[in-house]
Amino acid sequence: MTATLTRTRLLVALVAISTLVLTLAVAGGMVPGMFGDDSTDRPADPTTEDTVGYVNGYWYDDALPVDDRDDAVVDDGDELESVVYRSMARVEVIRELTFEGDVPVEVISREEFADDHDDVFLELSDDERLEQDVTYEALFMVDRDTNAGDELETMYSGAVGGYYDPETDQVVLVSDNTETPELDEVILGHELLHALQDQQFDLTSYDRETIDQDAAKNGLIEGDAVWVEDEYDHRCGAEWDCLTPGESHADQFGEVNWGLYMTLFQPYNDGPAYVDQLLEADDDWAAVNAAYDEPPTSSSTVIHTDTDREPVEITIDDRSSEDWDRLEVDGEPTTQTAGEAAMVSMFGADVHDRGQPSVIDSDALLTDDLSGYDYDQPYTDGWAGDELLLYVDADADDPEPADTGYVWETEWHSSEDAQQFLTGYLELLDIHDAEPVDDRQDTYVIDDEFPGAYAIEHDGETVTIVRAPSVDDLEGIAAGVAPEGEDTLERVAVDDNGDGDDTDDDNSDSLPGFAGPGAVFGISIWVLVARRKDGSVRGWIGRRTQMATLSEDSEQYMTPPSQR
Repeated sequence: MTATLTRTRLLVALVAISTLVLTLAVAGGMVPGMFGDDSTDRPADPTTEDTVGYVNGYWYDDALPVDDRDDAVVDDGDELESVVYRSMARVEVIRELTFEGDVPVEVISREEFADDHDDVFLELSDDERLEQDVTYEALFMVDRDTNAGDELETMYSGAVGGYYDPETDQVVLVSDNTETPELDEVILGHELLHALQDQQFDLTSYDRETIDQDAAKNGLIEGDAVWVEDEYDHRCGAEWDCLTPGESHADQFGEVNWGLYMTLFQPYNDGPAYVDQLLEADDDWAAVNAAYDEPPTSSSTVIHTDTDREPVEITIDDRSSEDWDRLEVDGEPTTQTAGEAAMVSMFGADVHDRGQPSVIDSDALLTDDLSGYDYDQPYTDGWAGDELLLYVDADADDPEPADTGYVWETEWHSSEDAQQFLTGYLELLDIHDAEPVDDRQDTYVIDDEFPGAYAIEHDGETVTIVRAPSVDDLEGIAAGVAPEGEDTLERVAVDDNGDGDDTDDDNSDSLPGFAGPGAVFGISIWVLVARRKDGSVRGWIGRRTQMATLSEDSEQYMTPPSQR
């Protein structure tokens, strides 16, 4: 349930998602050993508060009895404590910051986590759930008959390896055996890094009122965490003895909603490069630390690390009639910003469906090593801002998505950028079998999955999309939209391959070779949490990347040993 998407209660995208199909191991911009030799002279009287690499009597390179074992099983007591303190010290060495206090670590079973699931993932009110459903329907990620929260929960199912809870300042590890938990030290290090961030920078203080704000803040927070995680993982192979779990099994991974997945994945995909850019600018962590005072304001800033993409302010005039009301949550009209990352996900998610064409070609969307996505796409790279207003039928006592409409205004840096986005959106309508309305200008109707009437207005650098339950309802949501007349919108050639070749073959729009018997699939990632009405935030959650193999006669995805 990743986004409550309200001003007061936001379930933010930072919760462990299991994925199928790609080996999306985030390699980020990690530079092994960037900060050189950390075996400097040690102080005679080290302290936890002031000495980097030393926590409560343990140095980062201390040998522990558990290092000599063939597995990663530790007793939930002194052994766990020693591993935690050493891991904290190792995080300090990489991040060049000290912890301000202890970080309690608790180990719970998967059954306990399942019982406590509602405490980690907030329950939504009816209005919040409606807002979430309609928002993701507007992005063509969740169809009319599907609940967005259910889609997200399905992705999370069975994938949580641990999380950091800012309300209790503790790390919780999820194990199949609470008596003798087998630990992945890199997961522990990642979660401890979140604790360090929280102690130093107060992660609960950031505004996360929209999808784009969330992606922007996570670009810094998770970019930092993934950078440190990858460096930790590298040193485990080169310098340090680390606890590495053996074979792990997941009962079954749920189906993946690729639009939601891509939206959540973007900060982990692009965040490490954003952090690299800050490191290169200042040659140490000072610039990264300073960024927590002025974090990115849009996902565009994280995607395009060479420029600061400050979003423009958008004010949409309310053109609705008395038959339609703005959707309110906690007494306030809802306002949403999707942002560039979510728009790329909207245009690219269909690449994973071999039976469906995609606006963005697979060659353009997937990185060469299949380790992630390229979110810098010509359809969306001119994004300057967007705002989505939701409306409900004034006569609906218990409104459902069928009783809603919206006005989505998008702003672009140039009229050419707007034209490219418009071209992509018209292609998306085509993919979903939209039919033009003969007697209305630039108006289309979709009957299935994403039903409704869609009217589009293009004026220079602005593209506005209005959706209503029917053509007749469009005027009530935005007066003057969909006038009688001929279509005026034009499409332009968009080279999403970057090579000037706009030709497609029959299989170019969907990723070949997926879902074949015995195919190898990647699972990852990390994500966070929940903002409550009082502004508090609930748990960062993570899971290391593993591989899953689909057997020829089963639809279940079994997880063999972790492969780093």
